[in-house]
Amino acid sequence: MAGLINIGLTGVLGHQAALNTTGNNITNANTAGYSRQEVLFETQPGQRTGAGTIGTGVNISDVRRVANEFLVEQVRSDTSLFSEQEALNSELSRLDNLLGGESTGLNQVLNNLFASLQSASEDPASLPQRQLVLSEAQAVVDRFQALQEEFIQQRESVKTQMEQGVKDANTLINSIAELNLAISESPGLAQGHMPNELLDKRDEKLRELSELLSIRVVPSEGSQVNVLLPDGQALVLGGEASKLGTRDSSEDPTSLEFTLTTAGRTLVIDDQVTGGKLGGLRRFEREALHRAFDELGRVAVALADNLNHQHEIGMDLEGDLGGLFFSDINSDAAKRSRVIANADNQPPKDGVLGVEISDSGELQAGTWNLRFTGDGRDFEVIDRATGQTVNQGRLPDPLPAEISMPGFNIQIESGTFNAGDSYLIQPTRLAAESMELEVAREEDLAFASPVRAENDIGNSGTGVIDQGEMLNVRNPLSNGILPEFQTQGQLSPPLEIRFRDDGGTLVYDILDATDPTNVLVAGDASAVPPQNVFQAGISNDLFSEDPQDPNYRGFQFSISGEPQPGDSFFIDYNTNGVSDNRNAEKMAMLATANTMDGGTQSFTEGYAGLVENVGVQTRQSQLDLDSSQTLLEQSTNQRESVSGVNLDEEAGRLIQFQAAYNASAQVMSVAQSLFDTLLATFR
Repeated sequence: MAGLINIGLTGVLGHQAALNTTGNNITNANTAGYSRQEVLFETQPGQRTGAGTIGTGVNISDVRRVANEFLVEQVRSDTSLFSEQEALNSELSRLDNLLGGESTGLNQVLNNLFASLQSASEDPASLPQRQLVLSEAQAVVDRFQALQEEFIQQRESVKTQMEQGVKDANTLINSIAELNLAISESPGLAQGHMPNELLDKRDEKLRELSELLSIRVVPSEGSQVNVLLPDGQALVLGGEASKLGTRDSSEDPTSLEFTLTTAGRTLVIDDQVTGGKLGGLRRFEREALHRAFDELGRVAVALADNLNHQHEIGMDLEGDLGGLFFSDINSDAAKRSRVIANADNQPPKDGVLGVEISDSGELQAGTWNLRFTGDGRDFEVIDRATGQTVNQGRLPDPLPAEISMPGFNIQIESGTFNAGDSYLIQPTRLAAESMELEVAREEDLAFASPVRAENDIGNSGTGVIDQGEMLNVRNPLSNGILPEFQTQGQLSPPLEIRFRDDGGTLVYDILDATDPTNVLVAGDASAVPPQNVFQAGISNDLFSEDPQDPNYRGFQFSISGEPQPGDSFFIDYNTNGVSDNRNAEKMAMLATANTMDGGTQSFTEGYAGLVENVGVQTRQSQLDLDSSQTLLEQSTNQRESVSGVNLDEEAGRLIQFQAAYNASAQVMSVAQSLFDTLLATFR
């Protein structure tokens, strides 16, 4: 009887455990990271008799956690990819809306500025029209600065999210290390009885960590796991946790770099933080935000450079040459601000460097690293976007030196450099922020041309001189004012163009109009090459446009028609030319002039390129986000199909185990009845 009672008892206890496990599954159906559990039964050792072996009941061998490590790892991988794309898309969408918005973008204020210049050219003496130009120009400055400020705010937001993400990651890393210890010390582990709840908690922490960055999980002794970065740097080794951190980048103090501290040793792991939210934020900063800073600055530099030049070669209402329209792109402060010394440079750290914009039309958006090697005098310039060396050489001794790049020059004025020293070169990064309007009064707007020409009323030929074109008032070689314009309100000297016959060839002399005996440039048909020979049927330029030529004067005039020997033409300062609109028209024409990207882009097209690039990145990011979401849903569903709780199945198991429990109880009842019958026979 005792054997039968024991058989029933083992059945009751075993199926009671099965009922408890099934109930636990049902109540945890909505618990994040929970894996379904099941009771594994095994037959107890039988009792041998002469008639054979008689069973002695059932035994619970294990309460198994139903999980597939491959599917769990796939969920982690897809979670990391989705979180990366989600963070990237969120920041790109914010940037795209900012740049493309009519009230926040640049196109409208640029159009308004050039429309006001066009209107002012129709009545150049009108002070209200001039005031409108100043107002629209200030609006352009304000918009550039507002966009720059929005970029800065988004950059700071990204940095704040990175810092918080690192704190969250450290909390998870510590929890995983603690769970590793708890799992390895759990009772019954040596007999193969796993602490299922702890394993679920650890897997969920690992999944949450994968939301922040890509990780590798490697099984270790004692059912522990090691958590590694993709390149193998350890975040968790058994029960030991490393610590992630952030700090200002030594290369660019406006950015953060990631660090990893293990056993008191700190390493920079900036390039190893990929995937997850942190990887997405890092990608946005490097691939979109930095480029947006540089592209916006490139437009600001080109706009300021071209309008400054055109305004400088004009004449204002008071007869003075025009000055700067916007702030000087090559002021000492501007040149210094384009170079950032690496914080890790070796003493004495006394290098004095600057970046001069040499040609805004050739200038490209980007950043470069200037690195010194060898004995500190060898250098290489590396494009940060591609990692390629684009210039290299050796500094002269003594300094100064200049390194020429497309659109800009790196000026090294003085200092001592060591092997390994580096400098960040940012020709356009801060241009929008530092842009200012320099013209203070309506009268200071230089809408007229400072020179004009006229025919001598006694000319007998049909020659006609045009009203010319200003090239420069400064010598491009020295940046000093050309001699012709050094006396305020005068052309020094005014010029007379006089034609004469030179052995049957019509030539012209360029004379000092205040002293006609003073021949500045004589015509000579026999010279090699011929000098100042007039060619009939075409428009003849009078002066050289090469700054190195002695006949360069900063302006150009042309004569056409058929002048006769003895005819004269005069070029002088445009005194009282208040109604002259020639320079205003030139400034207005810059709206559509291809002044950027090697003469292929206008200002609006340059900005449109930035908007388009961010728009393309945003659309691609949205596609990638949708794809990664689909992958995550698929892998999650696959994991749930194995480890998830199906309430219908669990309800069926409840009925199955309840029936088995009742049957086992009935076995005990039968054994009790037999025992009572046996006792009754002895009464």
